[in-house]
Formats: sequence, structure tokens, C-alpha cells
Amino acid sequence: MCKVYVVGLGPGDSRCLTAEARSALDEAQVLCGYGVYVDLIAPQYPEKEVFTTPMTQELERCRWALESARSGRTTALVCSGDAGVYGMAGPLLELARDYPEVEVAVVPGITAALSGAAVLGAPLGHDFCVISLSDLLTPWETISRRLECAAAGDFALCLYNPASRKRRDYLRRACEILLRHRSGDTVCGWVRNIGREGQESRLLTLQELREEQVDMFTTVFVGSSTTILAAGHMVTPRGYRQR
Repeated sequence: MCKVYVVGLGPGDSRCLTAEARSALDEAQVLCGYGVYVDLIAPQYPEKEVFTTPMTQELERCRWALESARSGRTTALVCSGDAGVYGMAGPLLELARDYPEVEVAVVPGITAALSGAAVLGAPLGHDFCVISLSDLLTPWETISRRLECAAAGDFALCLYNPASRKRRDYLRRACEILLRHRSGDTVCGWVRNIGREGQESRLLTLQELREEQVDMFTTVFVGSSTTILAAGHMVTPRGYRQR
């Protein structure tokens, strides 16, 4: 059977790996993916063949996984978080049209929006938007328009890829857009290295977030107008207590 699994590993801690993901990894003969993510799981499978590619070689990685599966080896293409959220499920399925003999199975994982939210409390308890600030594949004009619309709609926000060495001021720029629609006292938070060694987090206001220095390993949460601090946690109420 020709089969490739696209497996979401969750935040990295093996305790957050779903049973379905574990089963797929156990079955696979070959593991492939971005090196940082493969390193999270490969030590648990020293007997398996491993193939990695660096950042920006995502399509090559997907083609290799499909070729590996077509050769008769059950293959697992791994991603952090969920494979369908800024992950490899999309590009692999697009390429899979050229490999009709290969069966593709997408295995969900815990994306950073959910694992990071759990660290802070319940910031996504009501309607929310997830937006990446990386303009590597999406123009900043599109990102800024999405931020503007989400802010105008009073959604709680989860921001992926908030900064990098080349985008040091993107979080500041995003906060300036958000501040046009909501108070500088809006409850916010961030979590770094979710579910991995060195995990850290902070609760702060939107005005303070504007000056914060973060990196690509950080996930940022911006509250809506109803988000509160409750027992030291960030909470966006759904309204149960109003009924």
C-alpha cells in the first residue's frame, strides 16, 4: 500500500501527541519534515529512516514524502502543531494530484493557538481570528487588511510568527493597527516555546505589547473588548453568566 501520513505533532512535548498521531508514527517506515520538527520526534524512533530539509524547501519535502510513499514505504511527513494550520497538509495534498496511487491521511495535532491559549487561561473562549504576521508568502498589505477587519469586528486574536530577525517591528505595526479599534488597556498575552523546555509566558496590555520584543517561537494573544483578567488568567467570556 502506498501511504503518506501528514502528522501534526502538537507543541513538541510527547504528552501532547494524540493517540492517532502516535499510531501513524509507529506505522511509518520513514519520517520526514523540517529538521527542527523531526528532531522533536526522531529520538523516539531510532530505527526509522529520517529525511529533513531546511526552511523554504517545503515543496521539495512534500515531493520527497510522496515519492517515498510511491516506492512502497509508509511515510510520515511531520509538522509542529496541526498539519493543516500553516502546515504541510495543504501543499502535500496539492502535489498529491500527481500521485494518484498514493493515499494521503491528514492526522490532526494541537495547534499553537490552542496549546498557547491553555497556558494563559481561556483567551479564545469566544469568536476569534488566527493571523500570521509573516509576509514571506502573504503581502503585508493583505495582513494589515486582515488585522484591520478582525479588530473592527472585535474578535480576540491569536498572532502566529509575530517577529523575526528581518521583521523586528511587525508586532509593533500590528499593535498600532489594533489600537485604532480597541483600548490600550486591552488584555493581551504571549507564550514562548509552548510545551517545550524553556516555556515562558506573560500577561500584559495592548499598549505594553506594542513595545514587546518577541520571536518566531512566540505566539501572541490579543483580547477582544470583553476579555478580562480572572484569577491570574486571560479570559474571553462567552456570556454564560449573562443568561
